[in-house]
Amino acid sequence: MCRVFKVDRSSYYHWTCVSFLTRNFIKAGCVVKKEDTQLNKLIEAIFIQGRRNYGTRRIQDKLKELYGLIISRKRIAGIMKDLNLKVKMKRRYKNTTDSNHNLPIAPNLLNRDFYASAPDMKYVGDITYISTGEGWLYLATVIDLYSRKVVGWSMDDTMKVSLVNDALNMAISHRNPPKGLLWHTDRGSQYASYSHKDLLQKHSIVQSMSRKGNCWDNAVAESFFKTLKSDLVYQTYFYTKNQAKREIFEYIEFYYNRVRSHSYLGNLSPSKFEEINLVLQNEIAA
Repeated sequence: MCRVFKVDRSSYYHWTCVSFLTRNFIKAGCVVKKEDTQLNKLIEAIFIQGRRNYGTRRIQDKLKELYGLIISRKRIAGIMKDLNLKVKMKRRYKNTTDSNHNLPIAPNLLNRDFYASAPDMKYVGDITYISTGEGWLYLATVIDLYSRKVVGWSMDDTMKVSLVNDALNMAISHRNPPKGLLWHTDRGSQYASYSHKDLLQKHSIVQSMSRKGNCWDNAVAESFFKTLKSDLVYQTYFYTKNQAKREIFEYIEFYYNRVRSHSYLGNLSPSKFEEINLVLQNEIAA
């Protein structure tokens, strides 16, 4: 019958189930409503866990990954509309790069090649600002292009050289990258300083810098800051710098690195991406 009438078998089984319930004085509409209610709760939970930034594609992937459910994006969009689940709009923000200096500039060796075939081959870094009730707080980050994981970070009241050195030292301490690591940043005076260059030379790290005024040359680092501000900074008023430090630490270490799905990684989190690929590499080696 299904072949003749070109009907999916799953539709036939659903029809027989509903017919049985109807014959036994249970309204089929109530059953469907119960299923929809459960799905609504799952979608809302995933949306909130994603800090109200997950669209239909990421929610669809999470439903499949976490619950084994295959739901169309059209249906998810309809449910999100009914529940008034709206993705937060992103804001623009100013540039903090000070490239007006006479310090030596490194060539653009990365040249927008943001792909890395293994961990700790290419890092990118940048600085951004965070507004608090006690004034500006500055954040420097180090991102591994292999997994887009934030492997080093530092926060301070000023944009001194120590801000970027501390972030890179954290990455070096935690990851122990091999000699020849490519380190790409903008032309900011902190990254061009002799103190920073001494740190790179000490660990045999190769320096690369963006072209002047070209944010696309460091797009991955810029993208992370946009995500951070959309997910957290624009939604929170930080009364103190210590509050900002605590919440940014929690965001980076416990949410962004371990939970937040990344479209570049097939909607896996950076840590999950590294774990899965490490297992695969070990299996191949064995």
